[in-house]
Amino acid sequence: MGGHVPEKVAWVLVRDGRVLVTRNRGLDVFYFPGGKREPRESDAETLAREIMEELRSRIDTATMVHVGTFETHRESDGSVEFRMICYTAEHTGPLVASREIAESDWFGYGDRVRVSPVDRMVFDVLHSSGRLL
Repeated sequence: MGGHVPEKVAWVLVRDGRVLVTRNRGLDVFYFPGGKREPRESDAETLAREIMEELRSRIDTATMVHVGTFETHRESDGSVEFRMICYTAEHTGPLVASREIAESDWFGYGDRVRVSPVDRMVFDVLHSSGRLL
């Protein structure tokens, strides 16, 4: 047993061939909005809480669709280093960055270099399916 793999539940919001990303204060890299689940939280509860905290927007959990689960692996032994569980979902309310978020932006596939390695996997999947231009 290789210990607990850190997981993030992430929101993939695509509009007009671009996807919503956020950047935390003090970081250069952009990420999909979302975060780690609290003890005993479901994916839906985690996503709803995180998106309300980060973007002041209410996720309609009934519309959540699993996009994919993406993992990065350690080079040393090939074990899973990080896991990101991605969902699309409808939302209501503004997309207003909270204090912990420095900025939000809409990225196309050409902006792939500006996101984290695990996020790049999602960019590739969205691009190959024609959703990300």
